[in-house]
Amino acid sequence: MKTKSTGELMDELMKTADVCDYLKKNSSYMIKEELSVYLTNILEKKGFVKSAVIKKSELSEVMGYQIFSGVRNPSRDSLISISVAMEFDIEETQEILKIAGFAELYPKIKRDSIIINGIATKKSVAEINESLYDNDEKTLNQ
Repeated sequence: MKTKSTGELMDELMKTADVCDYLKKNSSYMIKEELSVYLTNILEKKGFVKSAVIKKSELSEVMGYQIFSGVRNPSRDSLISISVAMEFDIEETQEILKIAGFAELYPKIKRDSIIINGIATKKSVAEINESLYDNDEKTLNQ
């Protein structure tokens, strides 16, 4: 089966008069997993241990486990911290932010630029937080 890009789906959606018809035709392209399931699947694919990722994310242990179990929805910053801890690249981070319904990282925003650079240069959450702090920006775990 041919996959459709987000752009192709958007074009089709903008041209449709019947959203129900659009949804039926494109149901195989829709994200069906909950965020917690999606994160857990990636965790398993990459061979990471949940406890180690939570520790590297610098989130509280309770919050981290609640996010992975689906009990708690993460904030944008918490999700970025998890992405960094799971060694996501920029594209993977942008994708998980979109799936969760958050704005993507935007290079015209000073804070986002610092985060993008940190991800691109494979910095840890602590190192990204240090860069944010040094530039008078809110840290990820504030």
